[in-house]
Amino acid sequence: MKNSMLMKSGIPLVIILAAIIIAAIMIGSKQPPEQKPVETKAFLVDARQVNSEEVRFKVHSQGNVIPKHQTSVSAQVSGKVVEVSDTFVAGGLFKEGDLLVRLEQEDYATDLKLAEAELAQANAALTEEVARGKVAEQEWRSVNTSVAPELGLRKPQLATAQANVKAAEAKFERAQRNLKRTEIRAPYDGLVVARNVDLGQFIPTGSVIGTVYSTDQAEIRLPIPDSDMAFIDINRQINQTASVTLTASVAGKKRAWEAELVRSEGILDAGNRVIYVIAKLDDPYARKNVDKTPLRFGQFVQAEITGTQSQRLYVLPRNVLRLDNTVLQVTDQREVKISPVEVVRTNPEHVYISSGLDENSQVITSAVPNPYNGMKVRLPGDEVPTNVSPENDKEDDSSSIDAQEVAN
Repeated sequence: MKNSMLMKSGIPLVIILAAIIIAAIMIGSKQPPEQKPVETKAFLVDARQVNSEEVRFKVHSQGNVIPKHQTSVSAQVSGKVVEVSDTFVAGGLFKEGDLLVRLEQEDYATDLKLAEAELAQANAALTEEVARGKVAEQEWRSVNTSVAPELGLRKPQLATAQANVKAAEAKFERAQRNLKRTEIRAPYDGLVVARNVDLGQFIPTGSVIGTVYSTDQAEIRLPIPDSDMAFIDINRQINQTASVTLTASVAGKKRAWEAELVRSEGILDAGNRVIYVIAKLDDPYARKNVDKTPLRFGQFVQAEITGTQSQRLYVLPRNVLRLDNTVLQVTDQREVKISPVEVVRTNPEHVYISSGLDENSQVITSAVPNPYNGMKVRLPGDEVPTNVSPENDKEDDSSSIDAQEVAN
């Protein structure tokens, strides 16, 4: 009975011990799982081949149209206004030499006659003195063999007569000029801005009778930042001046005119740090070419200045330039190369680079998070490793694109 109870109580222990032994044997005989290396694909980037090209920079500015000549026409003699030209009104157009105002001429015509009479008298006196000198010389030689003195030959009297003739001629010429000045004529082809006199008005010498602008040429004063002056060539040689395209709205329509850059004022404005350059436009009022749209004085215009000299540069999208003035390139081994570059100019769309890039090299145009030299990358179309499943490839591509979007 006692042995039977011992056997019953020992059976569970045996079973447990057997189970432990069997489990240990199974664990010891189990083979570890095969480990495969994880293949990580290189970062996918977009790139483009770069080549240098000839670039001619354009600089934008704006300004007002002004005449080349602005003249306050004055009277050189005094007198009463007896005639005013029909074109001598505000807005009137005239040609060079046209009569604007005529003053009373009678007094000046009388002065001319008096001067003419005095000149005739002086010439007659000179002729008489020349004859007297000849007679005096003949008389001296008839009684003396020595050299005659100058007083005996009346040379001082002759010099006085000659001086009187010159004085009379000068007085006559001045009388002629004064008579001519009673007709005030246009100094050039132009436009009347203001008229200050009218019929019957007496004007003293020096009075301003009106203000006129020339219409043969117009000028546009354009402010240029000092940083942009390097891209503008101001050359006075023929066919070497920089071209300027002017645009403005006239009668509700956008119009354009071709002008040329002629000079710089040569002084940097201390207030706004700009230099003013002058563009010239011929025949702004289209008086010689009726098919041309007039550009009136005072009009505000936009200006696009094109330089005369080109440079060979690399033109890339603005986003490829990093904050430290470097650009990411892709080598033939599909590695990142961080290249410092020399930037000539930037704008919101492009960056212009003069050096630091290799001809026909690949420049990365997409965003790359935390790039470094030697970083492995791949380009669209590169072969995908064979031990990576298409699902993983698709997932990696999408994650790469997401990373680019986040970086952008």
